[in-house]
Amino acid sequence: MPKVALATVVRHCDRELRLAEFTDWDGAANGLQVQNRGHVTRLAAAVDASRATVRLAIDAGADLLLVHHGLFWGATHPWTGHRYELLRLLLDHNLAVYSAHLPLDAHPRLGNNARLCAALGLKRPVPFFECKGRRIGLQSRTRLARTELATRLAQALGTPARLLPGGPEVCTRIGVVTGGAGAELKQAAAEGIDTFITGEGPHWTYALAEELGVNVFYGGHYATETFGVKALATHLGRKFGLPWVFLDHPTGL
Repeated sequence: MPKVALATVVRHCDRELRLAEFTDWDGAANGLQVQNRGHVTRLAAAVDASRATVRLAIDAGADLLLVHHGLFWGATHPWTGHRYELLRLLLDHNLAVYSAHLPLDAHPRLGNNARLCAALGLKRPVPFFECKGRRIGLQSRTRLARTELATRLAQALGTPARLLPGGPEVCTRIGVVTGGAGAELKQAAAEGIDTFITGEGPHWTYALAEELGVNVFYGGHYATETFGVKALATHLGRKFGLPWVFLDHPTGL
């Protein structure tokens, strides 16, 4: 069985994802969030770190869990009740947790946006959509019927996306920002796109999409952000010879 030092895997991830170059949302805590006893033999990847995915990782025999949404978005103390149970699960089962939020959205090869663009067949995407001082999304010039894009998106996500048909029936400039960027539709449209693909957004964006003349596809926050952790796990598996598993725990949101 392969056995790699946790510190070696973490250093590589930090460097590959350029963690030091990113400012993120308060509490994101990119990088190693929980350590283990020092070695990695099996990886697990999940969109979210939660008691459910931690249990799935334990059942899969993993000792490093890679996630996009980590453990520390809100108050992190006191460690009582459910939080204590989560901490005990991690420590008792020697499970480390590594989280990458905006750095994994923005990565040009392994990122959520890069992998979704590739799955959609969008060619030569370029950086787009600034967040926290970095362009985290991608946009591509093309000529693609809106119906065809909807079909490709459903195939890539495994579920149909919700369409706000405010724009043209033939898409020529498509912007992709996975996750919850719908509320920033005006910002995305200001960069000249006619079609915006993201995970979710508020009710009022339907009228705004019509006013701006932009198509919007809401593919689901979870569904649009499975790509990055899978790509990172694949990359680490190949580099270090480690087996890995994707833990699918969909929210339907």
